[in-house]
Amino acid sequence: MTKVVIIGGGPGGYEAALVAAQLGADVTVVDRDGIGGACVLTDCVPSKSLIATSTRTTYVRESDSLGIHIPGSGDSPVQVDIDEVNCRIKRLAQAQSDDTAARLHKEGIQIVSGEARLVDPHIVAVGDQRLRADVILIATGAHPRELPTAEPDGERILTWRHLYDMEELPEKLIVVGSGVTGAEFASAYQSLGSDVTLVSSREHVMPTQDPDAAEVLEEVFMRRGMTVLNQTRAESVVRTEKGVLVTLSDGRTVEGSHCLMTVGMIPNTGDLGLEEAGVRLGQGGFVEVDRVSRTTVPGVYAAGDCTGVNMLASVAAMQGRIAMWHALGEAVSPLKLSTVASTVFTHPELAAVGASEDDVRSGRIDGRSVTLPLNTNPRAKMNEVTDGFVKLICRQHTGIVLGGVIVGPRASELILGVSIAVQQRLTVDDLAHTFSVYPSLSGSVTEAARSLMLASPE
Repeated sequence: MTKVVIIGGGPGGYEAALVAAQLGADVTVVDRDGIGGACVLTDCVPSKSLIATSTRTTYVRESDSLGIHIPGSGDSPVQVDIDEVNCRIKRLAQAQSDDTAARLHKEGIQIVSGEARLVDPHIVAVGDQRLRADVILIATGAHPRELPTAEPDGERILTWRHLYDMEELPEKLIVVGSGVTGAEFASAYQSLGSDVTLVSSREHVMPTQDPDAAEVLEEVFMRRGMTVLNQTRAESVVRTEKGVLVTLSDGRTVEGSHCLMTVGMIPNTGDLGLEEAGVRLGQGGFVEVDRVSRTTVPGVYAAGDCTGVNMLASVAAMQGRIAMWHALGEAVSPLKLSTVASTVFTHPELAAVGASEDDVRSGRIDGRSVTLPLNTNPRAKMNEVTDGFVKLICRQHTGIVLGGVIVGPRASELILGVSIAVQQRLTVDDLAHTFSVYPSLSGSVTEAARSLMLASPE
């Protein structure tokens, strides 16, 4: 029986463990912080639970236009008990961790608690214990990057892993970093009632996302009262008597009650004995892997944030599955990032998959696109949705769907139809001839496909 040892119990690790057990391997997961990893306990699950609460508060605040009036609400129709919110979040996260651990136990997977280290490519040390393995998977994740001029203290200067211990809502929150994580928390806390300032080093927030989508979200942020400071960096963050003082690269200073640092991730690859075992680490300490999750050492694989390939739970899980399929002799398709769907859980949400409009404009692909604003969609009108759009991209002559972007409520759910089309190489004709519910926001996806079908060249 093949012995598999997996270091790390996050999505890359536990999904790999389930696949390996299904294929008959003897599987051991070595975990340090709790099954589910940072994704479940401190990052993805908690943040999306927080965002679920913040989205509800936005619906309440904007319900007047639907004829819903809250007596005596004044300027603040909802009051958020952040301590109660955080207690709920931590309960949900722990329950998810417990459920996942129970599933692993049910499948006969052994869980060993402790710090792991590679002795050689076939032995993992956990304290005094030595685990022999035919296959090893490194799935140790990553942790928030910290700046020496803005060291988190867990009270006023924070990383997102400190947020769920707060007993009071930040009165004036400064969020440094306008990538996906920064934008999500800025949006959430603005909705919960904090006065938020978002510091962005680029011309617009979320510079790696579709520019049209980022522009919509930045407009929504500012309309709801957020201060967005673009093209400047935080040089330092220091505590003051009443809060924090952030000094910016352009000389300005911003005062707040709290500062949240969202300036990237560092892989958890130190003190694992990887380089001593021959595993090559790339720039920033990330484990170098190929498209079937192999490292530079035969029999040693890696998955998830520690590889830096694409820091999404869905990608980590797929990397882990692919590693086990490959290691245990199953047919496997290499990881294809062009089919990965991603979402920014702001309000409204931003979801994207596949090729971008910039790919078309730059000539990297021979394609065409169409963008339909959601404010023309009947279901959107019924719900007073005025912000957002559906963008669809296809090949110029064949009409094969290459990508799409959706900004709107539940975009994370709506993108699935576009993802299927990209994955299965469907054409806009295929989408256009697919029934959608009337009225529905998904109707804009099929309508976009019809627009591209009608615009196809002769």
